[in-house]
Amino acid sequence: MESGVQNKIFITILSILSLSTFSEEFKVKKTWFGDPDLQGVWTNASLTTLERPDHFDALEISDEVADYAKKASQDFNEILDNPYEEGETPESGGDVGGYNVAWMDPGNDFIRLNGKYRSSILTYPENGKLPRRLTRWAIEGPSIYRMFNSADHPEERSLGERCIVGFGSSGGPPMLNVLYNNHYQIVQSPGFVMIMVEMNHDARIIRLESEHNPDEMRPWLGDSIGWWEGDTLVVKTKNHHPQQKFRAAIRHQILIMDGAVVTERFTRTSDNEILYEFEVNDKKAYRDIWKGEMPLRATDAKIYEYACHEGNYAMANILAGARAEESQ
Repeated sequence: MESGVQNKIFITILSILSLSTFSEEFKVKKTWFGDPDLQGVWTNASLTTLERPDHFDALEISDEVADYAKKASQDFNEILDNPYEEGETPESGGDVGGYNVAWMDPGNDFIRLNGKYRSSILTYPENGKLPRRLTRWAIEGPSIYRMFNSADHPEERSLGERCIVGFGSSGGPPMLNVLYNNHYQIVQSPGFVMIMVEMNHDARIIRLESEHNPDEMRPWLGDSIGWWEGDTLVVKTKNHHPQQKFRAAIRHQILIMDGAVVTERFTRTSDNEILYEFEVNDKKAYRDIWKGEMPLRATDAKIYEYACHEGNYAMANILAGARAEESQ
């Protein structure tokens, strides 16, 4: 066969393959008003945390390492749930085990993007650690300490204890995974995108093609505006509420100071997944910007009422306990 004929056949095969690949590309569905459709209930539950644990030395980890870490996490939860051998019973006043483990749902797998497991949500800095400006964290230390140790009145306590927003940055922005209630519901209408956060049932309303409100207006989850870049929703949030500056959970602790700007990107990559990316620019608390990404995965679960205030015995008991200590 002549080389010219061979070349034509080769080019034809490549053309067919490229057409096939193009036809299989995911096409984002549109809402009835023409915006890319991000609607549904999504979860970011994952064993991957914001910062990279010291026992991982790279962003991407092998399947074998991920399997080992998953097994270690399962073993740890079993110990928390029941620290006793079969037939053993705790002594009077002893540890009865972590009954709250039954309510936790941190996820059972690591984030997987581009076919690789991730050791951290952070993608920048490359070491997977927050670029903290330590002087600012030291300055904020006393107010942070009071939040968890003072009990003169409820307004001094953390927002999670007060049932206003969730612990950590679950409501965001940035929206980070915690130990449970890691679901979000996205609803769209012309000119608006609403994100309902399962943790504490907070709703963040993003105004599209809009301007920020005056700086004096500081919603609990910040002031969010957005716009579309192709099929990607870009959201810019500033003017975070001052009582939201320290966000503490078991899996992450972050500062979001006055003047901070958080930029998020939501891109539908399949019927079952949204790629969620964020960048935090906070010159007061950090030496550099920090960035992260994770998938939001579709779920058939529903968003149930959080009903935190109705059962919030902890707040009354914290204040009552402090008064009892004072009287002694």
